[in-house]
Amino acid sequence: QVQLQESGPGLVLPSQTLSLTCTVSGGSITTIYYYWSWIRQPPGKGLEWMGASAYSGSTYYSPSLKSRTSISRDTSKNQFTLQLSSVTPEDTAVYYCARTDGSSWYVYDYWGQGTQVTVSS
Repeated sequence: QVQLQESGPGLVLPSQTLSLTCTVSGGSITTIYYYWSWIRQPPGKGLEWMGASAYSGSTYYSPSLKSRTSISRDTSKNQFTLQLSSVTPEDTAVYYCARTDGSSWYVYDYWGQGTQVTVSS
């Protein structure tokens, strides 16, 4: 059973960089054909795919967030990390990490529980 757990600060100041880590257990982030995504859901809105780290180490980003988003990984810890720069209150959301087989950026078989991030001064 694959499990994912998000961690990071719940409050970020405007203009700062949001940083979240997803720790994966029960499976390796280097297992072929799996992709490890970050998704968010602002209050009252739908899910938004932000980007992904592939089993190969390649990264993929949503065009609308690409200029502010960076995803990296630490294979020794089986973790992948999201960094979102220059945040504004519009980046307030529940942030999730999830796994997909790559057939679609919107179909996931395992999710983390999500972590609330609020951008506010």
